Amino acid sequence: MIDFKRQPLVDTEWLAAHLDDDDVKVIDSSFYLPAEKRDPRAEYAAAHIPGAVFFDIDEVADKTIPLPHMFPSPETFDAAAGALGIGNGDTVISYDGGKLTGACRAWWMFRAFGHDRVAVLDGGMSKWRAEGRAVSADPVAPAPATYRSTFDPAMVQPLDAMMNIVAEGSMQVLDARSAGRFTGTAPEPRQGLRSGHMPGALNLPYDRLLRDDGTLRPPEELRDLFTGAGIDLGGTVVTSCGSGVSAAVLLLGLYALGHHDNTLYDGSWSEWGNRDDTPVVT
Repeated sequence: MIDFKRQPLVDTEWLAAHLDDDDVKVIDSSFYLPAEKRDPRAEYAAAHIPGAVFFDIDEVADKTIPLPHMFPSPETFDAAAGALGIGNGDTVISYDGGKLTGACRAWWMFRAFGHDRVAVLDGGMSKWRAEGRAVSADPVAPAPATYRSTFDPAMVQPLDAMMNIVAEGSMQVLDARSAGRFTGTAPEPRQGLRSGHMPGALNLPYDRLLRDDGTLRPPEELRDLFTGAGIDLGGTVVTSCGSGVSAAVLLLGLYALGHHDNTLYDGSWSEWGNRDDTPVVT
């Protein structure tokens, strides 16, 4: 039996063997930037892992805030999870059709709302299909369930806390964006944002944590990547990116190393880079 409090991943073989278990609920958490020109809902409708439901991070969000896919209230999360047929006793397996970004964001959301039995499918849909495993275009209509979350606010940082962290240097800040966006030499994909990074932040592009087949690199390679980026694995890390999605891939990598007590800057650069009262360096 997998200890999901310590192991944040399952492989395709494990999922294939447990796909019909009553308490295993699979969610397609695919998310893409507009420049990728991919429609996650359309791709889900055309082909998904049998029985999987679609978890839309743009819908399970706080829409009162003019920022993309911000963390929802516990009430909103509970209603969404329950409508997808997920109960507190279920094992949730999150996957996506890209580079684990949406899968990791959903994984971190479930963890932040108190759900320990959650993992990311290593390699995602691309590995599943490369192995010739079954996919389905059948609509999925799960029976509604009751879900009651217990939110841990320490797992998500709002702007005011992030400004204090940066000013005081109380946590290590690790940015998952590309090196060009981090240094300000490449433009941001969202219009109106300043270029650069938060003072004191370190940079580790999230996709460097993945192998060619989309699976997470082994622990010794992950450790070298984090320490090579300047991270002290004995201290707390707050991850950031463009909008709080790919930053969760860094959290997955840290978690796989047994480094669990980290946190996510939810607004990320969509918030920080869009203000005139936040310091930016290049």
